[in-house]
Amino acid sequence: MEWPPHITVAAIIEDDGKFLFVEEEDQGKPVINQPAGHLEPGETFIEATLREVLEETCWEVSIEFLVGIYVYESPHNQTIYHRYCYCGHPVRHRTDAVRDTDITGVHWLSFDSLLQPDRRLRSPLVKRCLDDYLNGTCYPLALIKEHG
Repeated sequence: MEWPPHITVAAIIEDDGKFLFVEEEDQGKPVINQPAGHLEPGETFIEATLREVLEETCWEVSIEFLVGIYVYESPHNQTIYHRYCYCGHPVRHRTDAVRDTDITGVHWLSFDSLLQPDRRLRSPLVKRCLDDYLNGTCYPLALIKEHG
């Protein structure tokens, strides 16, 4: 187990029943994930979420609620991840933005499409976060106090 844990953020972005996902590679195979990444020094969780979504998808989004805080230990490297998952909606697609080179595709998928047998999820947290969101789990952003 690697300690300290890795602090990550993720975003569930919904538009007309479809959700914004990224495709990336994990151990040489394509996987689907919410736009997500690591918190950087000096960033708030919301700032990190907005940055990660823009870097990975070229979408500006609004963040409205916290869906949950999740802890996951990767079976591949025994790294502990603490994931702060937020939800929101798209604001605008930025045609001038440059997508992160680690992202091989950006997709708007329905829940049913996400669960197709040919899709491999980055981790069980992808479905768990979306399940929680679809079940109405959401907390006010004021729940997390940042920078004093």
